[in-house]
Amino acid sequence: MRILLSGISGHMGREVVKLAQAGYRGSELTAGVDAFADGSEPVPTAKTFLDACADVDCIVDFSHHSLTHELLDFAVAHNLPVVLATTGQTAEERECIETASRQIPIFFAANYSLGVALLIELAKKTVQVMPEAEIEIIEKHHDRKLDAPSGTALAIAEAIKSVKENAFTVCGRSGQGKRTKDEIGIHAIRMGNIVGEHEVIVGTPNQTITLKHEAHSRALFAEGALAAAEYLACKGPGLYDMASMISI
Repeated sequence: MRILLSGISGHMGREVVKLAQAGYRGSELTAGVDAFADGSEPVPTAKTFLDACADVDCIVDFSHHSLTHELLDFAVAHNLPVVLATTGQTAEERECIETASRQIPIFFAANYSLGVALLIELAKKTVQVMPEAEIEIIEKHHDRKLDAPSGTALAIAEAIKSVKENAFTVCGRSGQGKRTKDEIGIHAIRMGNIVGEHEVIVGTPNQTITLKHEAHSRALFAEGALAAAEYLACKGPGLYDMASMISI
């Protein structure tokens, strides 16, 4: 499985490089794309998709959501599957993803951790069993992360909203006024070198359930992205996610 890695020079790109060079999931790093390429990359790397190598089996993207249009135009033109591992997409960029998925297979997840996928399902089940509970989500990441709340925190909230009628999100809390039963509070913490933590607190006046996932190494996201690339190998056009892959 020949991989074109977008964002090869970034923190996550370097994690993917290590795994792909070790042949993880049958992957072979063939080419890269990165605006900050300096020639030290282990494979031929273009600065834009205009000059990128198309002789690959799949694109894995750990760059920035602002490249969504450029990346997908290239992928559609060359009929290549895409693993989108960036977050923070605008409504327009999400529409672009939906449109492209009608022509090529796209794997799009807010978080490429198997553990987070399980956390989401457990959160949904807990809320279904305790529909009267109040819900808060706390996410923590390193101080270099650009988007807040994290895409994963928003994905958890959306999953909960799918099983909790009238629920809505409140990002942060300030000012005067009581919370309502329908609020899903989301709180973002940015500091140090925290890889990623997501905590879901579901509570009633008589009991509280806390679900928490901690990422200890960025390598787990690289593993998930390459597993997703392998998964797309036998898929037709469509939009896939972690729940699709692990058959939850």
